[in-house]
Amino acid sequence: MRFSRRSPDIDVTPVQSPADLKAFINLPWTIYRNDPHWVPPLRSDLKKRLDKSRYPFFDHAEAEFLIARREGRVVGRIAAIKNDAHIDFHEEQVGFFGFFESIEDPEVAATLFSHAAQWLRERNLEVIRGPVNYSTNDDCGLLVDGFDSPPVILMSYNPPYYANLIEGFGFKKAKDLLAYEITDEVQVPERLERTVQWIKKRKKITIRPLVKKQIHREIQRVKEIYNSAWEKNWGFVPMTDREIDYMAEELIQIVDPDLLLFAEIEGEPAAFILALPDFYVALKHANGRLFPFGLLKLLWHKRKIDTARVLTFGIKEKYRQQGIDALMYYEVYKIGVAKGYRRGEMSWILEDNTLMNRAAENMGATLYKRYRIYDYPLS
Repeated sequence: MRFSRRSPDIDVTPVQSPADLKAFINLPWTIYRNDPHWVPPLRSDLKKRLDKSRYPFFDHAEAEFLIARREGRVVGRIAAIKNDAHIDFHEEQVGFFGFFESIEDPEVAATLFSHAAQWLRERNLEVIRGPVNYSTNDDCGLLVDGFDSPPVILMSYNPPYYANLIEGFGFKKAKDLLAYEITDEVQVPERLERTVQWIKKRKKITIRPLVKKQIHREIQRVKEIYNSAWEKNWGFVPMTDREIDYMAEELIQIVDPDLLLFAEIEGEPAAFILALPDFYVALKHANGRLFPFGLLKLLWHKRKIDTARVLTFGIKEKYRQQGIDALMYYEVYKIGVAKGYRRGEMSWILEDNTLMNRAAENMGATLYKRYRIYDYPLS
C-alpha cells in the first residue's frame, strides 16, 4: 500500500531565510530527543555543508532544502539534489534526496517526497535516489538493521520507522551498504598472518603511515589512488580537487597519522587505507555546540575514544586480486590494537563487493549493521 502523496494541512516551503535555516538544522533535536544512540551533529558544521555559496559540492550541483510545517510547527525536512557530476559520470538522469527527517507520520513524509520529486522532475530527472547527503562521498544510506548501538564517525543514523515511511511512499531497494565490527579480542588466524606476510614479501610491498610534514604531497597521493580505485564502484562520483582539499582540511584535525597507511610497490602508490578515531564518542556530549561548554566536554570525553572506523580504502585496479586488501586490513588492525583501540568498524562496503566483504570476514569481523539506498521512478 502506498501512502497519499500530499496532505493539505502540511505546508512545505524552501529554506529562504536565516530563521528557515535554523529550523532546518534544529529539527533533529525534536526527532531524536529520547533516543540514547543518536549523536547530535555540530550545528556549525551542518551550516557550512548547507552553504551553497561556499561548500565545494555546489561547484557542480544544485539543491533545494525543504521544510514541512503543520499548524506552524516544523514536522519534517528534506533536500532535493541534482548532482551534475553524477549525471555526467554515470550517464543516467538520477537525482537524490538527503537530510531527510520526519516525525512518525506517513503524510508528512509523503508530502516531503512529493515536493522533492517534483523539483527533480522539473529538471528532467527520471529517478530519485536516497537517502544520500549529497553523494556517496558523504554520509548516506538508511539504517535498516543494527539499531542497538550508536553510529560511528561519519555514519548515518535514523529511527527504525523511517524505512516504513520511505517504502510506504513506493521507494524500492537499490543497494545495501554493510558495516562490520571487529574487536581486539579477535584472534587473527595464523594462516592469514602467514599469507599477508608472504604477499608483502613476494610483491615487495612497503607499508608506511602518513607523513604529516609532507601533508600536501600525501593528499595528492590519496587523490591519485581514491579516484582511480573507486571508479567502477556503484554510485561512485570522482571528487574534485576542491572537494578533496576541503575534506582533507576537515579530517586532518582528527586523523591519527598511524592509521592512514599507504602501500607502495617499487615506489608507486598502490593502495591506501584510512581509519579514523571515533570522535562521535566525544561529540555526543557536546549536544551540537562547541561553545560555551561543548568544546570542554569534547576534550574531556576524547580520552575515552577506544573505537576506530575504517573510513575509506582504495586499491588501484592493476593491483587488485593480489591479496593487498587482506594485507591492509591486517596492518591497520594490528596498529590499532597496539595503540589501544579495542573496537573497529569497517564501513561501508557494498553488499555485492565480494572481495572486500570476504576480506573483512577473513579478519574475523562480524556484519552488524546494514544501510539501504532506495530508488523511486519519477516518470
